[in-house]
Amino acid sequence: MKISVQTAMVLNLDKCIGCHTCSIPCKNVWTNREGAEYMWFNNVECKPGIGYPKKWENQQIHRGGWTLSSGRLRLTAGGRVHKGLNIFHNPDLPVIDDYYEPWDYDYARLIDSPSSRHQPSVRPRSRLTGKPMEVKWGPNWEDDLAGLAETGPGDPNFKNLEVQTYLQFRNVFMFWLPRLCEHCLNPACAASCPSGALYKREEDGIVLVDQERCRGWRYCVSGCPYKKVYFNWKTGRAEKCIFCYPRLEAGLTSLCAHSCVGRIRYVGVLLYDADRIAEAAAAPNEQDLYPTHLDILLDPHDPEVARAAAAQGIAANVLDAARRSPVHALIRQWRLALPLHPEFRTLPMVWYVPPLSPISSRAADPSAAGDLIDRMRIPVAYLANLLTAGDEAPVRLALGRLAAVREFMRTRRVEQRDDPAPLDAVGLDAAAVEKIYRLLALAPLEERFVVPTLPVRDDGVYARQGGCGFGEAL
Repeated sequence: MKISVQTAMVLNLDKCIGCHTCSIPCKNVWTNREGAEYMWFNNVECKPGIGYPKKWENQQIHRGGWTLSSGRLRLTAGGRVHKGLNIFHNPDLPVIDDYYEPWDYDYARLIDSPSSRHQPSVRPRSRLTGKPMEVKWGPNWEDDLAGLAETGPGDPNFKNLEVQTYLQFRNVFMFWLPRLCEHCLNPACAASCPSGALYKREEDGIVLVDQERCRGWRYCVSGCPYKKVYFNWKTGRAEKCIFCYPRLEAGLTSLCAHSCVGRIRYVGVLLYDADRIAEAAAAPNEQDLYPTHLDILLDPHDPEVARAAAAQGIAANVLDAARRSPVHALIRQWRLALPLHPEFRTLPMVWYVPPLSPISSRAADPSAAGDLIDRMRIPVAYLANLLTAGDEAPVRLALGRLAAVREFMRTRRVEQRDDPAPLDAVGLDAAAVEKIYRLLALAPLEERFVVPTLPVRDDGVYARQGGCGFGEAL
């Protein structure tokens, strides 16, 4: 058993208000220069929708991530040898129109225009060519269901659902999905790079791009199924979210998490068995990927795990942070957070608490048969296609526990009594509910962000390069 450390994030979609406040500091700090105008390391998408870049979830188009072939993992678009032989031809690469052509305005014209009877106006101007352009798409084009009648049928999460039924006004639903690099345990971007420029840090599992080794082949862009690696047209290098690692090394959280006004983000460290990554990612059934992913996450409270981790050189402050980690509690202990599209087989490490939604008026009759979860506005099948490869059971459990916590605490506050009935049905007790309620509703910054400072290495090496989660099945 090789115990490794992974910095992970959980986002509570039940509280996201779609304000994009997380995206602004990230944009201002990391992508505020020429060549990076169209990049959003963190963006917030409105669901349903096809997202940014267009149809990023549809791997029939983009061919990102991994597939299982004869029991072995293979990159969907071919391994490094295939990419090396076709180095100048990448048909799976998104084009700028899939993101959006960045633009600005000649604001000086508004000030310098001579006096006239009409208000002066300015046309959008391309940041790439400097020429006037017509704006046709943007990173938040679908906000608040804008254009859903056109883009909705292209959302692959409607699989096994009647799309047109949910595009009708009386049945439509909406929630926000903040996205950033998943810093996967088995990153397809790193495995796709012919020059080996992408690597996963041993200290904290953050996936980075070595700018000196990058040759601009862009196979990392097409290989990432989440489309969170970008090409800087000015420098000719790939760039991506770095999880604000200079802040994390100092014990601070990422900018997107720190600035979130809805307090939906939780950051902490997890321990996992790196020797079992290949086994977990190669589960024969796509719906088994979530449970196998959970299985390789280790319990830091287990004395045997703690002894093995200490023996393998994991610092005491890291072990302490893993025991207090809010992401471990939400992901593994309470099963409230779920991975984004586990069927990509990258073992993503940014997880999501699914959103509760109002009871649909179409099933408002109290005598109607069926579970309360089935009567919620957002279809369980849609959330399952988004978070658990179509398996509804984990989504139902998470939503059921969230609803039970809400009902239990409401009864306690309003009726001044404890009713254990809703808890028994979802396998919780009053003590667990109080912890869940505090973490999701009341927890201060130091409980939501438990980030250990980076220990000093005895060998003088600050960060060693690796590869993807394992190195053989390419």
